[in-house]
Amino acid sequence: MSIMERNVVENKKLIFDFVEKLFNCILQGGKILWCGNGGSAAESQHMSAELMGRFNFDRGPISSLALTTDTSYITAVGNDIDYAEIFARQIQGLANKVDVLILMSTSGNSHNIIKAATTANSMGVLTLAMLGRDGGQVAELCDLKIIVDSSDTPRIQEVHQFMGHIICDLLEQKLKTRMIKTQ
Repeated sequence: MSIMERNVVENKKLIFDFVEKLFNCILQGGKILWCGNGGSAAESQHMSAELMGRFNFDRGPISSLALTTDTSYITAVGNDIDYAEIFARQIQGLANKVDVLILMSTSGNSHNIIKAATTANSMGVLTLAMLGRDGGQVAELCDLKIIVDSSDTPRIQEVHQFMGHIICDLLEQKLKTRMIKTQ
């Protein structure tokens, strides 16, 4: 069994739990915020785009925002305040209690991701994480987490992308079923 298959099978219940949390967020009029560094930043943007645009069928946008996309903000706060604050300040300015923050990290030990989780927790924002290795410090700070059992960064990121696509697909199916039932 490949690392991809093994991690999906081992985390099947958590994947469905993620979908349920995101579905409830959407029903309450909340938004899904994403953050990560490097390849995880790219995956945050990728998954956010899948929700705002479309994944497998035409539908309205799902309110989703990758906190990694405003380079002027990131470089200003990183330079003038502290790089560890870049996501925390965005969460303070953008997040509400009905929102969900998804943290993506291969190590779970990045200072700005830890600070983002801590800030979201203090505001009552639900925190979900897709992590690697042993989950690092972030694993202890999240309401729900999927940890890819690997220390190989490229493999962790590939599994995160695969699971992210599964989550987007299941979420769209759930929304489509609800749309059909309410029409």
